[in-house]
Amino acid sequence: MAGPVKGAGRVTRLALLTAIALTIFMVEAQLPALTAIPGVKLGLANIVTVYAVFVLGPGDALLVLSGRVFLGAVFSGQMMTLLYSAAGGLLSWCALCGLKKLLTREQIWLASPVAAVCHNLGQLLAAAAVMRTWAVMAYLPYLVIAAVAAGLFTGIAAQALLKRLNKIQK
Repeated sequence: MAGPVKGAGRVTRLALLTAIALTIFMVEAQLPALTAIPGVKLGLANIVTVYAVFVLGPGDALLVLSGRVFLGAVFSGQMMTLLYSAAGGLLSWCALCGLKKLLTREQIWLASPVAAVCHNLGQLLAAAAVMRTWAVMAYLPYLVIAAVAAGLFTGIAAQALLKRLNKIQK
């Protein structure tokens, strides 16, 4: 799944990646909470986003991310999560785009923890805006620790996915 694809092939690839990310998101949403801290989860759907940024490019990755965030909110029936997921996803995507310029495809596992921290920061900033208080930022230290751990896991998984797909293509 690498290289420039145009037309129907591109649309099919983007739809497939969006469906995979959405499925992972919906399955993970059904799992019990990992900790007592609200909002802490592995973020397994971000494996697809990391892969898409580094392999397909920022534009296509943003389309996959946007589709997953919107459809995830619709299918979960929690439209308020759209704001939080969009804020976190966009900040995470920006970080990944910047890191793509610095890292090689063999180093994408390093990008994921940074993106995870940015995702949590984006969600907290959205929560601060909605609640009109900076008090929610008290969660930041806990979420940073959780984000680094989860980000390392998803980054290693994205790296493994890339290696596996490269073997299949050859």
